[in-house]
Amino acid sequence: MTSTESPAPGFDPSLLAPLKDDYTGLRILAVHAHPDDESSKGASTMAAYVARGARVMVASMTGGERGDILNEAVNNNPAAHRDLAGVRRSEMKQAAEVLGIEHRWIGFVDSGLPEGAPLPPLPYGSFASLPLEQASAPLVRLVRDFKPHVILTYDEIGGYPHPDHIMTHRVSVEAFEKAGDADAYPGTGEPWQVSKIYYDRAFNFDRVVAFHSYLEGAGLESPFAQWVAMSMEEDIEGYRPPVSRHQTTTRISSADYFEKRDAALLAHRSQVAPDSLFFAVSPEVQRKIWPFEDYVLAQSRVESELPETCFSTGIDYHS
Repeated sequence: MTSTESPAPGFDPSLLAPLKDDYTGLRILAVHAHPDDESSKGASTMAAYVARGARVMVASMTGGERGDILNEAVNNNPAAHRDLAGVRRSEMKQAAEVLGIEHRWIGFVDSGLPEGAPLPPLPYGSFASLPLEQASAPLVRLVRDFKPHVILTYDEIGGYPHPDHIMTHRVSVEAFEKAGDADAYPGTGEPWQVSKIYYDRAFNFDRVVAFHSYLEGAGLESPFAQWVAMSMEEDIEGYRPPVSRHQTTTRISSADYFEKRDAALLAHRSQVAPDSLFFAVSPEVQRKIWPFEDYVLAQSRVESELPETCFSTGIDYHS
């Protein structure tokens, strides 16, 4: 894509084709670590495809049981402390209804985000502590049952380095590579070969910088300022926060569904407060600055010319 005067770096509006009117027959599986991840990563894309007839399923690898309560209104509710897992299941149900997606709980236990130096060991039996084949088997079974043409997941650093996000990347790639192999994972259904696997780029730094620049240019305080500054600094040992090595290959026009995305996010009340960073830039402004969601085509078994504006390019999903 060539550089233009668009606020989005490298974005040529002439190359951003709208989605087709009908994707009936196309099946997309989005694999996420915790409930709420599906609403903060690719939600408007999923809603756009659902509205055009595609079947979209979200697989939540864990129940998010070890997540923090990040909304003070929910933090004051004793029920959330007694049964956070139950609260998060209810929130996920509401978010799925907003987006129109299908949903499956895979059933592993949240690993939590370890903190400290050195980092403590992961909780015994948690998702990220498991051997790869054990952690992948239920997802392989789901792939063979749902038969997706496309898998959406995270890159090698998990989007950000949470152990469950990194393990979600690993099991998604394993399912993509092995679900079509009749000799792999016996007892988990008939083989099904997925055509493409994409990495979500919700944490695309160019997008963050675009929002930050807009707010500063409008004379407004940018809540992204510290994030931008930290990403450009090294600590005393020369360490920088991990950044994806991938470049965007695929941009999905999804601006008409930003409100649905935000409504799904707000359904996750225990994790997303109404005044959180997710809502610092209005959907109206986002439509002008960044009217799409970004992905990386990581592997493909079909021909597809890059850059893409649609997941289904090269896939015969009508058969």
